[in-house]
Amino acid sequence: MPRVVTVLTLCWICLLFYAGLGLFLSGFLLVRVELRSRSSCGEAPMPSAWGGRRGEGFTPDSCWMARRFSKAIVLIIDALRFDFAKYDPKNRNPKPFENKLDVIYHSVISKPEHARLFQFRADPPTTTMQRIKGMTTGTLPTFIDVGSNFASSAIQEDNLIQQLVQNEKKVVFMGDDTWEGLFPNKFFKSFPYPSFNVKDLHTVDDGILQHIYTTVEGNEWDVLIAHFLGVDHCGHRYGPHHPAMAEKLMQMNRMLRSLIGQLQNDTLLVVLGDHGMTNTGDHGGDSEGEVNAALFIYSTLPLFEIKPAEDSNVVSQIDLVPTLALLLGIPIPYSNIGMVMVDLFISEPKLDDNQYLEQAKALHINAIQVNRFLESYSYAAKDLPATKLKYLKELFSTVVMEYNDLITIMQKSEKVVPDQDFHTRFQNLLFTQQRYLRETKEVCRESWARFNPAHMLYGIVLLAATCMHCFLVSETASTFESLYKQLLLYPVIWGLTAGLTVYFWMLISGITMEPLMICFWIAFGSHVSFHWNFWRLERKKHNHSNKLIQSSDICNQQKWKSWLKFFIPLGILLLRCLAMFSNSFVITEGQVVSFLLKSLVTFTVLKLKWNGKLTSYCLNTPFVPDIQKNSGSMSYKRESCYLIVFMMTFMVCILFSSNFYHCREEIADCEPSPFLKPLSRISNSQQKNFHYILSVSSLGALVYLIRRWFLHYGNLNSSHLVVFFIRLGFPFIVFCLCCYWAVNAASEETSIKLQDLTKKIMIIIPGIVFVLIITGFLIVLWNPITVFIKDSRESDETLVPSYKDSMATEVDSLHVVPLIYRKMQKAMSIHFNDNQTKTRTMAAYGLGTVYSAALITILTLLTLLLIMLHNERMSLAFLLLFLEGFSFLEIHGTTRNLSLQSNNTGYFSVPWYAVTAWAFTATQFFYATGHQPTFPAIQWNAAFVGFIEGHSTNILPALLVGMNTFASHILFAGSWMSLVAALAICS
Repeated sequence: MPRVVTVLTLCWICLLFYAGLGLFLSGFLLVRVELRSRSSCGEAPMPSAWGGRRGEGFTPDSCWMARRFSKAIVLIIDALRFDFAKYDPKNRNPKPFENKLDVIYHSVISKPEHARLFQFRADPPTTTMQRIKGMTTGTLPTFIDVGSNFASSAIQEDNLIQQLVQNEKKVVFMGDDTWEGLFPNKFFKSFPYPSFNVKDLHTVDDGILQHIYTTVEGNEWDVLIAHFLGVDHCGHRYGPHHPAMAEKLMQMNRMLRSLIGQLQNDTLLVVLGDHGMTNTGDHGGDSEGEVNAALFIYSTLPLFEIKPAEDSNVVSQIDLVPTLALLLGIPIPYSNIGMVMVDLFISEPKLDDNQYLEQAKALHINAIQVNRFLESYSYAAKDLPATKLKYLKELFSTVVMEYNDLITIMQKSEKVVPDQDFHTRFQNLLFTQQRYLRETKEVCRESWARFNPAHMLYGIVLLAATCMHCFLVSETASTFESLYKQLLLYPVIWGLTAGLTVYFWMLISGITMEPLMICFWIAFGSHVSFHWNFWRLERKKHNHSNKLIQSSDICNQQKWKSWLKFFIPLGILLLRCLAMFSNSFVITEGQVVSFLLKSLVTFTVLKLKWNGKLTSYCLNTPFVPDIQKNSGSMSYKRESCYLIVFMMTFMVCILFSSNFYHCREEIADCEPSPFLKPLSRISNSQQKNFHYILSVSSLGALVYLIRRWFLHYGNLNSSHLVVFFIRLGFPFIVFCLCCYWAVNAASEETSIKLQDLTKKIMIIIPGIVFVLIITGFLIVLWNPITVFIKDSRESDETLVPSYKDSMATEVDSLHVVPLIYRKMQKAMSIHFNDNQTKTRTMAAYGLGTVYSAALITILTLLTLLLIMLHNERMSLAFLLLFLEGFSFLEIHGTTRNLSLQSNNTGYFSVPWYAVTAWAFTATQFFYATGHQPTFPAIQWNAAFVGFIEGHSTNILPALLVGMNTFASHILFAGSWMSLVAALAICS
């Protein structure tokens, strides 16, 4: 196939693939429209919102409602799960995270009117940036925002911080520097600290404690926000069951006790967790432990009605936004859909005779603000159901009418004590207001969290058609040069024609359509043209074959063999793709893929036995008939034995790799693999030393086996730079990784100077490894040849051909082996012309693996990089990965060799069962390296290997996390040429 045609074909297939993927994601990752409107004091919700009188507490610096507090301290203890804050005095053997925040318990018990503990429900995704966004805007961030968790962009929607600054409030911030990215230039004073080094438990918290007490004592602040990270980082590094978690919670307990003692009467204290964590210390998903955080509110003045101490109300996180806004006397942010916490709006008997009036006022203002947002949003976007909007509009009208009616009655009878029916009507009003706000929130949540099935279906169809496109092109590659007009040029023309036709039709009709839909029609037209032309050409080909072959039985038999040859492995692959629509399969995909992989390999070996191509010298299966009992040669028997040995190795690798699986939340009674915990989480020093030796030994064994492979095939004899790098560079990288793991696993209970030295080492060593790996890649690209040619007559004279020398034509430059042979032949012929009496021979070392050696070098560099991005205990999993991949290649090569010996043919190709099994192996080791297709299973630590101070953009961390997540796919996709190489060597 011509080079230009090949490149154009690959580009067109990529465009078709990405069109289907983009269309699917447009229906899967929906985003809501962000409104830029802002609330203001001058735009009061309604005159009736004041209830006809302002009350004695209303001051000139209050908006919409009389403020209750002039100052507020908001403490975010990152990852403060609800059971971390819950205290059980009956628990005599608490876990490290239990019964540590006793100041909360004693405050709630001794002062029930001043303190209250709530369950603070977070909306997924439970990542820090999205939770901050939700707790300040009152909206629901979508899953597509997760990628912004590394380098957050400024929030454009109306939010609490903007409203505080807009109303001349002095906001002081200290802690997680994520706030600086979300709210640039908004704080009166700021003390940000790097937040991304999850291995650092103390820098952020200690920095806050240096400033928080002096700031509270001073008067240069109205709202103080402090974001502690120690608990979250402790969970990521050690998990909630580690003694370090108890120390961090006790530190937070001492801090809270000191602050409560400093509070003034006009100050509100709010302590909250932005999200929780799983039992392994992770977060990001929607499990109970991740979404169930804690919220503690305290005031020196009475704030709550007295309730039983064990009563813990459940509060949505976005409900905090309107609550704080009205308590501090500022407008509620424009896009808020949260509902005020009515428990904090009790009426003072001196001001109001009706105990429900203050709550009704707050809910009424909240309802008007939410209704205003709904009207604006429904006009800007059309993703909210019209029927639901109509229902909510009618419910809102009912609420407003009832509220105005009750306020009118109160104004007419100020000196008359309202009767019991009046109080009942107020209670019903509160219930209706809460129902309106609650149902509005649910409508928005359902609309913004739902999928677009049409876009997803179109995307799946395009992806399936593109996969079939690739399959058909690969099967017609030998004849594609003569058919490229029918199979490439015409589909492109028809696809562009279909897209332009739809586009002009939309312009004429005045219909608006997304650009992705235009891409869909282009891809659709291309696929229809391609498959139609392919079917037409195949039909013509078969008709011609029928004329040549007289016997219809032979023709039909050949057809069935051809179909079975290609579509049995593809049918298995199709079944797996269809099974992705099953929830139960997705949950247990790792086990199912392992079963399919073992079945494919076992079927391949048994097929040889069934066809009589596998001698019974090593395999004697009584239920399989021996058709051809020849096979007397020792090489034939030896290859049969090798096949069985490699098959057993393959099965053992799959069996042991299952020990590295991560547990999904849906699987009950599942214990995650202990290898998922880094060495720093192991408290027992002997156990830590054992696993460190095991990790180092696994890494050393991996590099040693690769080195033995190079030595076995003679690729370490030349003096080329790449050989020098393989000899010395690989061991030095291993040494650096071992030092990095040792420092990473060291205890934190060291001196400050030693901690500073440790931080530097954690940056320098990964940097050295990055430089060495990049250098290795450049060396391989510059000259990848490891062949050594030696003159046996003159031992001192060697001939090492350069990769760039002796390229007679452009075609010769594409084939290294003929080049080397030509140079050897030339050198020998010159000598024979000079002296015919003397004999001369030349030995070539590493010529049989001239291509494989370069590929193995690149894969080794990739593997060492990916191992560094995982925790140290995953080195054993990567060793199993290499052994399993090598065993599969040997099984594949030996199988083809036995088949070729039996058929006496030199033809070889990569069968589809091998391609399918290779893809299954990549998926299997996705799970066998501790990954799962869930947010909590994403190993975010990879983003900070060598970059403990964080990143300025999200490009580099996204690349590092992506390489960590898809490590197995990268390795197996990068080594697909080894399938061909295995055939070439064995043939």
